Amino acid sequence: MKIEDQFRVDVPIEEAWRVLLDVERIAPCMPGAQLQEIEGEEYRGVVKVKVGPITAQYKGAARIIEADEAARRIVLKGEGRDTRGQGNASATVTVLLAADGAGTQVSVDTDLNVTGKVAQFGRGVMADVSSKLLGQFADNLKKDVLTGSPTADDAPTDPGTPPVNGVASGTGSAVDAGFASTGATDAGPRKIESKEAEPIDLMDAAGGSVGKRVAPIVAGLVVVLALRSIFKRRKKKRAIRHADD
Repeated sequence: MKIEDQFRVDVPIEEAWRVLLDVERIAPCMPGAQLQEIEGEEYRGVVKVKVGPITAQYKGAARIIEADEAARRIVLKGEGRDTRGQGNASATVTVLLAADGAGTQVSVDTDLNVTGKVAQFGRGVMADVSSKLLGQFADNLKKDVLTGSPTADDAPTDPGTPPVNGVASGTGSAVDAGFASTGATDAGPRKIESKEAEPIDLMDAAGGSVGKRVAPIVAGLVVVLALRSIFKRRKKKRAIRHADD
């Protein structure tokens, strides 16, 4: 499914470009996401989602596959798998920046493919959820990163992180963003010591009339879990009776 969103930040396009390329710095701004390690240009971590009583965790990786500074275009590709084997997700995200007065308009087009329980929500619900989460991301970006962000001359860069299409991805503000990283080595990935993310509550993110469409699905999941629990208890009781006999 294709999802289109946009948001605006009150910084010049040159600064917005540098910040959005710095995945390590902006990762904590995305609800439900936790960056755990970096190897070369691959960023690995988890995304957690919650649907009523059901919590799913997707473990995966993302990589910037294109960073065209002249066109102000960034393309990121990511994929993840439910840690309990109940589905997977992949996405190609295209970000376009355009000057908007003293600020920058950011357009985000996502080509998303989801399987498993989360896929039952359909495009309408996923689009509404995506729009709300992107709004939260933009708010966090403005509050935690863009406020007092370093200038081009002051922004330090990490020599261990290769540039993307000639554009260095600075990580000097990693600690300010709420996490720290261990030293990079040639032997393996660089571990990121980050705060564990809270799951995205899809019911809360959907809200209103969308929540009404989601409710039957959640109710069905609750019934299934209840039946499984009852079945397990009955099976355990039968096993105890056989053991006594």
